[in-house]
Amino acid sequence: MDPAIELKNRMNISRATPLFYKVFAMVAAGMILDGADVYLASAVNSAIIANHFATISQGSMFLSAGFLGLFFGSLWAGLIGDYFGRRQAYQINLLLFGFFTVMGAFAPNIWALIILRFIAAIGLGAEIVTGFALINEFAPVATRGRWSASVSVIANMAAPLTLVLAAVVIPRYSWRSTFIIIGVAAMILWIIRHNFPESPRWLISKGRYQEAEVIIQKLEVNGSYQPQQDDNEQKPVRISIVRGLIVATVAISAVNLVQYTFTSWMPTLLVKQGLNVVHSLGFSAVMMAGAPLGALIGAILVDHIGRKAVIVPAFIMTAILGLLYAQQRQIAWVLIVGFCLVTTIYILMASIVSVYMSELFPTYFRFRGAGYANAVAKILTVLTPYLVAWVLTRVNASLIFYFMATVAIIAAIVVAVMGPETKQRTIN
Repeated sequence: MDPAIELKNRMNISRATPLFYKVFAMVAAGMILDGADVYLASAVNSAIIANHFATISQGSMFLSAGFLGLFFGSLWAGLIGDYFGRRQAYQINLLLFGFFTVMGAFAPNIWALIILRFIAAIGLGAEIVTGFALINEFAPVATRGRWSASVSVIANMAAPLTLVLAAVVIPRYSWRSTFIIIGVAAMILWIIRHNFPESPRWLISKGRYQEAEVIIQKLEVNGSYQPQQDDNEQKPVRISIVRGLIVATVAISAVNLVQYTFTSWMPTLLVKQGLNVVHSLGFSAVMMAGAPLGALIGAILVDHIGRKAVIVPAFIMTAILGLLYAQQRQIAWVLIVGFCLVTTIYILMASIVSVYMSELFPTYFRFRGAGYANAVAKILTVLTPYLVAWVLTRVNASLIFYFMATVAIIAAIVVAVMGPETKQRTIN
């Protein structure tokens, strides 16, 4: 048997082992830092505007610098990861993020902070791409979806943790202290991840079979699942790179646009329509409680009923709930529908971002494919606030809801028609 095929087959049916748990824990820790930084950005932005370190327009530039950094980080991680190795990309991005985040705490003015934020966000964007792709490559095929989506569940716990951190630390020690906390934590994790193993799938794709053999032996410590002989579960997914890029780009762009608009702009949109309660902290807390729940539901379902069986209905339900939410005027129904909406959005986040996207590409192109798809999504996220602002001032606010619903339906159709089912299927 071809040594590449033999090694891949052994890895496909291996059970979770201490080495895999180590990989999972380090990836999850990185994702918590990633989530914390994203949520802290808005808190820091409010603080630097409030204490006149920055004007409102400069604060907008600070946030935009972060999004642009995520864009370039997604592209950079894909190239480094596919050509020089997963481990190289994974370690460099964390060092970049940690070091320049700490430096941001000592920025003498807003312009220095914007530049440092941009560079740090490059590392942050790379973390998103590399983390989920690595879990995808290390996890056993039989439980790959569950493990990948579980990272999303853990990452979304960063939201409440960050809100507590911001509420306690910023008033007492200023916004600069949050940069030090997050940056130092990233540097500590960088040291811990110093011995992070290289992906055996990447080593196999480069013909480095002996190095892959050493790691795979450690992944076989707890034995293996019985290979399936009478069904299609172990047949590899075969999809062209162009088709994979189309499906991944549409799906990840749609879920990012929907998530950003519905969770960040929905309160403002409803205020424009006469609802006053939406600015309360209680309202936001009830809505965002659906985030970890949705991620958990996605983590449970993707391996049980399949990727497409989760993603397509979730996109459709997101469109329906978004339109319903726009019509609500009673507080109780705003909370109920809003909670359900956030839940469906984060079912999509867990299913697409952490699981499905990385499965659409072969090993030799996986990091670049995920990076390109993420990069397009980040650029659209940068442009979306300007579109929303234009609609709010020039057109009826309801147009935003119809636009987002249309985006969700288009994504559902693309995944249903062009997307392959990758549940428990091997990846080349």
